[in-house]
Amino acid sequence: MNIPLLITPADRTVPITVQQRTTKSPAEAFRIIVPIDLSSVFKPVAPFPGVTGVLNQTEAWDHVGPSRNPQFGDGSQANEQLTEYTEGSSFAYQLTGFTNALAQLAVGVRGEWTFAPDGEGTLIRWSYEFKPRPGRRWIVAGPFAVLWRRYMRAALARCVETVEAGA
Repeated sequence: MNIPLLITPADRTVPITVQQRTTKSPAEAFRIIVPIDLSSVFKPVAPFPGVTGVLNQTEAWDHVGPSRNPQFGDGSQANEQLTEYTEGSSFAYQLTGFTNALAQLAVGVRGEWTFAPDGEGTLIRWSYEFKPRPGRRWIVAGPFAVLWRRYMRAALARCVETVEAGA
């Protein structure tokens, strides 16, 4: 499936990456995180709302192409589509159509999760690459990035707790 990508090499984006280790294998961590209940790990971290649910998921989140609409605690939503999927090692998606304040800052986001062997466990790396709106890069790269990184760290920690529990 050929999906038009949000971000091209010519774009000046704002990448934010967090990482954490787990004792589980890459395949096991991947198997647990890919279909994870978003509302169980993406909780509110001020000033950002948590995910309360997902609507309109077109099919299983296990190959390139499916889409869905994450719903946020402030009543807003976004469009999400799976753009890359490599069983056991990585997946990527893009988020567009935000109906909250993020719509004023960014055209969209490319998210990517990678699961790399790390000794007997896994290094999980989660990146968000924001495509800022014209004139808004300084906000996204400055004050917004500091707050967003905190949100990502909290969500990734909950994902790793879930992986460690073997859920």
